[in-house]
Amino acid sequence: MTDARRIVVTGIGAVSAAGMGAPALWQAARDGRSCVGEARFARPYRGRIRIAAQVQDFDPSAYLTASELPFCDPVTQYLLVAADEAIGQAGLASAKPMGPRTATIIGTGIGGMHTIENGLYLTLVEQGRPDPLTIPRLIPSACPSLLSIRYGSTGPCFAVSSACSSATQAIGIGVHLIRSGLADCAIVGGTEDCVSNSAMLAWEALRVLTPDTCRPFSKGRNGMVLGAGAAVFILEEAELAGARGAEALVEIAGYGTSADAKDPVRPDVDGAAACMRNALADAEAEAEEIDYVNAHGTGTTANDVTESEALRLVFGGRLPNLPVSSTKPIHGHALGAAGALELVVTIGAVRDNVAPPTINWREADAKCPVDAVPNEARPMLIRTALTNSFAFGGINASLIVRRATAA
Repeated sequence: MTDARRIVVTGIGAVSAAGMGAPALWQAARDGRSCVGEARFARPYRGRIRIAAQVQDFDPSAYLTASELPFCDPVTQYLLVAADEAIGQAGLASAKPMGPRTATIIGTGIGGMHTIENGLYLTLVEQGRPDPLTIPRLIPSACPSLLSIRYGSTGPCFAVSSACSSATQAIGIGVHLIRSGLADCAIVGGTEDCVSNSAMLAWEALRVLTPDTCRPFSKGRNGMVLGAGAAVFILEEAELAGARGAEALVEIAGYGTSADAKDPVRPDVDGAAACMRNALADAEAEAEEIDYVNAHGTGTTANDVTESEALRLVFGGRLPNLPVSSTKPIHGHALGAAGALELVVTIGAVRDNVAPPTINWREADAKCPVDAVPNEARPMLIRTALTNSFAFGGINASLIVRRATAA
């Protein structure tokens, strides 16, 4: 990467269970404030698991016009609001149309889950025909498409749908589009909301949801908690960003991805380790340079053991002294948006020199020999961080975030 274009983040936006804005998400993660509560449903819910990190009290009409709303499932609503925040911070609010040198790449695992459930099934059953805008609203590509329309970005535009690695892959692809010269700027991130009657029941049937408390890497953990939300980042070539006077918040120094190619639901140690090594190689970084890891850390028995072993393969003897925390007990596992929400947290960790805690942690598990930053944040120097996303189907993605330097 010596002669490659450096890629920096100039804007960040988020909508999450922590509330409106990226600062709210980072502060909740840093302070160890759980945003998990009793889930609210539009109709009576017959499931056993009734907790989630839900986006609450969100009024889309406060942010979107009456002509936009019919095309927007909640995942697109969250996305557009988060993107407006990121565009504003990047100083690009007056740059519309953003033109052919701007790419729009968004990750989502499902797309319009609420439209699938409410707008398709229920209207067919109750009214005999669906809303005519059901298909444009539910398709995953609605997310990047409506962003490109909003900002007049006519460069590459597509959705990435790779389960829980979707957002991280979308961000990594954006990095490489700019590095390759195909774009100068990329609007990237992820969005998801599967806290709905049918989706919650389906996840419960997998037996991976906790009925009470998510506690990654801790002995006695019993599952994950679903989350929802969106996060968006403005990526730019460093010299061009500097030339227009934009602040480089951090550098996205490396992206790695891999496929286990083994099992639809069981994670693989070698695949996860290969992904992290690929990210290190892409960043031209050594494992010793990583100061903090934001883990995938779902709180399920299999994932946490597998990720711990993969981290051992990559970091060797220094693993017990490397801070590795999961913030999913705070903002939930947002599936296709998980990597985006966790990149917000990872950027906050690098900028504020604080490793956020793994809350709800009780006791060390011999099968998870990591320093999980248990229960309390840890002030420390963080120059370079790694964030992981590992998905069903064995799709892995990692990003390396580095403190920004002058272009």
